[in-house]
Amino acid sequence: MLRSMGMLDAFAARVAAGAQVRFRPAGSSMVPLIRSRQSVTVAPVDPTKLEVGDIVLARVAGTTYLHLVSAVDHANARVQISNNRGRVNGWTGHGRVFGICTAVEDVARPGAAAKTVKVGSSGE
Repeated sequence: MLRSMGMLDAFAARVAAGAQVRFRPAGSSMVPLIRSRQSVTVAPVDPTKLEVGDIVLARVAGTTYLHLVSAVDHANARVQISNNRGRVNGWTGHGRVFGICTAVEDVARPGAAAKTVKVGSSGE
């Protein structure tokens, strides 16, 4: 969802530095999981715990997305990223998965909290 590069890149940098962030992405590629301008919370993630269906903030081929994990390749430490409409963005390494969406409109995403990591101070 959301390819507004500057905005997502800025949030990705904050999450990579250990912060939990909250923002309102725009776009329709993740409907109905995330609707345009809904509030999302993203926290640093342990990419080794990711599963198909998790929503992550990740960079694929130079673009940052808030999209789904559509496949997992543990042996090569990478995940496939796709939107919720069937478009595959591509594979990306664990080092380019910055965070996991833990809540949408303050409703917790099942299982996401157990995949977060505490890196440093959090903030919004």
